[in-house]
Amino acid sequence: MGSGRGRVVAKVLASLLAGEAGRSVGFGRKKRSDSDNTAVERQRARAVRRALEDLGPFYVKIGQMLSTRPDIVPEIMIDEFKNLHEQVKVAPFADFEPVLAAELGSNWQSYFKEIEVEKPLGAASLAQVYRVRLANGRPAVVKIQRPGVRPVMLDDMALLRKMSKQVAKRAPDFNAVIDVESMLGVLFDAMEPELDFTLEAENMRNALDQADNHEFITVPEVIFDTPRVMVQEMAPGKSIRHVNRDDFTAEERENIGKDLLAYMFQAFFVERAFHADPHPGNIFVAPGQPAYIIDWGMVGRADRRMSMTMLLIIMALAQNDGTALAKAWIELGRPTPWANIPGFVSDMQQFVPKVAGASMEQLDFGVALSSVLKYSTRRGIQTGPVMSLLGKSFANLEGSVRYLAPELAITDTLEDELKTIMMELARETLSQESAAKLAVEAMLTTAAAPEQMRAFMRDLSNREFTFQNNTVQGPAARNEDRADRRAAAMRRTMLAIAGAAVYLDHRRRKS
Repeated sequence: MGSGRGRVVAKVLASLLAGEAGRSVGFGRKKRSDSDNTAVERQRARAVRRALEDLGPFYVKIGQMLSTRPDIVPEIMIDEFKNLHEQVKVAPFADFEPVLAAELGSNWQSYFKEIEVEKPLGAASLAQVYRVRLANGRPAVVKIQRPGVRPVMLDDMALLRKMSKQVAKRAPDFNAVIDVESMLGVLFDAMEPELDFTLEAENMRNALDQADNHEFITVPEVIFDTPRVMVQEMAPGKSIRHVNRDDFTAEERENIGKDLLAYMFQAFFVERAFHADPHPGNIFVAPGQPAYIIDWGMVGRADRRMSMTMLLIIMALAQNDGTALAKAWIELGRPTPWANIPGFVSDMQQFVPKVAGASMEQLDFGVALSSVLKYSTRRGIQTGPVMSLLGKSFANLEGSVRYLAPELAITDTLEDELKTIMMELARETLSQESAAKLAVEAMLTTAAAPEQMRAFMRDLSNREFTFQNNTVQGPAARNEDRADRRAAAMRRTMLAIAGAAVYLDHRRRKS
């Protein structure tokens, strides 16, 4: 990690640790009341949130993802993480002129007839966006990457990879359920286009093609792009968060809301590439216009098996079938040796009836998925790392739709789209490529069967055959206590890792 960035991270972590020590000393040995404990927890959550904001965009996104993981962080911290936003100072346009010159050439001004440089349309840790008029007179926006941001992001990735390995060593039980390194890897892959605008532009072109099937949503057209500069169509209207719902007809609001949800379902279950950050600031609407989905720098991806299993999960939720949901969720992940599968099935049988069929005014579907995550982790079942990103995406999209059409039921929209999704999946399954793959797998299975049977009989005759059953490992209460201990151990581990990072950086600078 670069020495400058290392000092920044070490300083923020040292401040966080000092604050934690101060809170402990401040109460001394006196017995704390419940209100004292709550106050301390709120102070701690606020301090962690501010530390993530100080560390920059990468850590902010990790915090946002953690806000959908009640199995990892306590509720009071989740509430605080929902307030995460990037602490960004607007940089003068002069700072970006060298980037424009490097990407477009010394005559970069010839691309634009006008640039509104006094006030950017948007400012984030990675880029600033300006309203422009192109040389041909067409209105557009230009997105310019901040100078020097790429090496900072790469340094942060390297540091977090090292920290995730430390978590795996120090908290193996916790890591067996969470798999921190894989979860971060999914986030890193999703954020790659934010460091290279040509990748984001490709995401936008693909998304625009997919939007052709939806009348009430679209994606801005990319006009031209380089790794650090992208010019795109201006999205009309304003953020869905700031519109007046009464400016839209009831039919218009419902059509936009349904199309946004349907587009998400199609993206995940058919295309298997989905907008990972569709928060209200990334969806623009105007009366009489389709909704525009902007900022395609974070895109999550899933393989065929995961997307189809996730479809089973949501169908089970829509049909009020907790047992089917539990079975599909277990198929999606991996039970640990101490997993309590009957306990998880029982959890889902009680939880699903409370959720099925609710409208967005009554239910936060993204939070519902997060709740299933919490139950599965507590019962010792590891969930695929993409679920963290998907849960974040669903929660953000649902929050966006809620501003315009809170009466929609997400499960009803899925049922409406299910026929189209199933037809697409059937077409894929019957393709020549899939048929050839199934044929090869069948031949391999047939060829291996005799040897597998001989090995089985040999082990049985030698009394070496064993059967491992991971269904139940001790009472459910013991598993819950173990999960609580793992969570507490994880909090201690993270503080220890933060302290180690400060210490290692101090040693490195002294040497």
